[in-house]
Amino acid sequence: MSTLSVNIAEFLKEYPPFNHLNSDELIEVSSNIGVLNLEKNKTLFTVNDKLHDSFYVVASGVVNLSFIVDAEETLLNKCYVGDIFGLRPFFAKNNYMMTAKAREDSVIYAIPIRVFKPFVSQNPSVLDFLLESFASNTKNSFDRENKTKLITDTVYTDHTSNEIQFFQNLSYHRTPLKIEITSTAKDVAQLMTDNLVNSAIIIQQNNPIGIVTDTDFRSKIATGRIPLSSSIEKIMSSPVVCVNESVSVAEAQLLLLKYNISHLCVTVDGSDKSDVKGVVSEHDLIVAQSNNPGVIIKEIKKALTPKDLKLVREKLTDLIQTSISKNIPLTHVYNISGEIIFAINKRAIELAILDLGSPPSRFAWLSIGSQGRKEQLLLTDQDSILVFEDVAADKYRDVKDYFIKLSKRTTAILEKVGFMTCPNGHMASNMSWCKSLSDWIKQYNSWMKTPGEQSNEISSIFFDYEIVFGENKIEDSLTETIFNNVKNNNLFFDYLGNDALRKNPPLNFFKKFNLEEEGENKGKFDIKNKGIMPLVDAARLFILSMQIKGVNNTYLRFKQLSITDPKYSEIYLSCAEAFLVLSKIRTLEGLKNDSTGQFISIEELSKSDKEKLKNALAPIRDLEELIKDRFQLTQFS
Repeated sequence: MSTLSVNIAEFLKEYPPFNHLNSDELIEVSSNIGVLNLEKNKTLFTVNDKLHDSFYVVASGVVNLSFIVDAEETLLNKCYVGDIFGLRPFFAKNNYMMTAKAREDSVIYAIPIRVFKPFVSQNPSVLDFLLESFASNTKNSFDRENKTKLITDTVYTDHTSNEIQFFQNLSYHRTPLKIEITSTAKDVAQLMTDNLVNSAIIIQQNNPIGIVTDTDFRSKIATGRIPLSSSIEKIMSSPVVCVNESVSVAEAQLLLLKYNISHLCVTVDGSDKSDVKGVVSEHDLIVAQSNNPGVIIKEIKKALTPKDLKLVREKLTDLIQTSISKNIPLTHVYNISGEIIFAINKRAIELAILDLGSPPSRFAWLSIGSQGRKEQLLLTDQDSILVFEDVAADKYRDVKDYFIKLSKRTTAILEKVGFMTCPNGHMASNMSWCKSLSDWIKQYNSWMKTPGEQSNEISSIFFDYEIVFGENKIEDSLTETIFNNVKNNNLFFDYLGNDALRKNPPLNFFKKFNLEEEGENKGKFDIKNKGIMPLVDAARLFILSMQIKGVNNTYLRFKQLSITDPKYSEIYLSCAEAFLVLSKIRTLEGLKNDSTGQFISIEELSKSDKEKLKNALAPIRDLEELIKDRFQLTQFS
């Protein structure tokens, strides 16, 4: 055992996933490691290079990971001491999709894939680390102090997350070639050729007992080891690794890695004791990687028609549905959905500009309401405002006319994509909500200094916004106006507080659901207005009153409030969890019925689901009492 191997083992044991290996395993890995000296600005691999037989750990120095988008090199991440990169050989067969370049003189440890593979398949902690890291593409969750991070080598742009790989639907071959075990190798080879497939499932009573692939024929028949006239049983691989239909991209990739195979058999229940439904191949996984968020964003950027954007939105719906069925945390789903929906909105604006020509002044398009909070999973309505910079008085009319036309074209495109127009007219295409920065500042000043005087115009969703397109400084000016007005503004919070309490309670005195008493939804429960909106309104109210900037999402608002206002942290945290539960119930309802999910048929819920819904509604009462106590509501009561 060399001193170098011992020193490398001592270094590696400080960093995941190597800290999950014992001393002997660390020495075995360290003894096979190559040490590379990478000079400043020298590359280890570049985009489209063939995959290496090793992955890498930074021993000293810094390595930049970058990729090319639209002919521009973009820095994805910086790898410091202990960081792992170049893992693509574990997960795919196609070439590198990143460039790794030394930012300064660096020492890199090259760890052979063949040496490390056994520890991935044998050690659950190592496998979990790779799965978690591959799924999230973030600093790994096993390292709470953020000593290190693991970067996959798949490109994800516009700050979208690789976590979607964990729950992304996997398309596979659904009409597999099924062969009885009594067949000969020659017959199977002919059938595979006739059907243009590279694998066949060997069955007995329709249950899979083995699999043969092109590789089996090349390595066993073509080499002369086994005669072509032999029974297929002689060359098949058995037992076959089976998965169920809900297998994700990342799960499938790691199974292929764990068992060192190239195909998986899809069965009804994921075991070899049920009917065969299809086959997953390595090629299917490579194709599936084109459906990650980065590629979806790229599709959006290239879209030229509303139809193109609609197809992308339908992909997102599929991803949301799959994620819900896999119990992926709703917070992750919101992140991905929010980024993709913002990209769709941005492209709709760009298409409108392509039609109308360049804008006459700088402007900002803001999504408001649920879209501005990044809480829109279902195809609900669109809410937006447009703010253009102040211009000379003689140009004002022409400038506003342009932006009204731009807004109308944009909202029309979004309607074709599937986002309904707002029934309350809260859209930039409405002349009232498309105006100059000075006019918007006057509007917010009026709402906040004299609330209630024009109550038909104010809607609290105007205080939930995020920029989709345009000048960030314009958005900053609005935010500054709002937070200047919240200081010592008891009248405004009196108004907002009463507005938050105005909705009918979700449960009556006898703890029964307050159902709709008339109309087409008679007998149903309005989960939006009686469950979700009270939480949304209260979170907004407290965030504004405590002057907390930059937190728009309701769940995150309650989490932040629990830190800022620890005395009532238990209430805030209960409300945060309640918001997720209610949102999930609504989303499931909407996906099931292809609706907004607003109205729930209580009779169709199971007993346990009814209890879950009631429990999620319970914190609303505590929240209402806290509002009454905190704001001493009087004038608008």
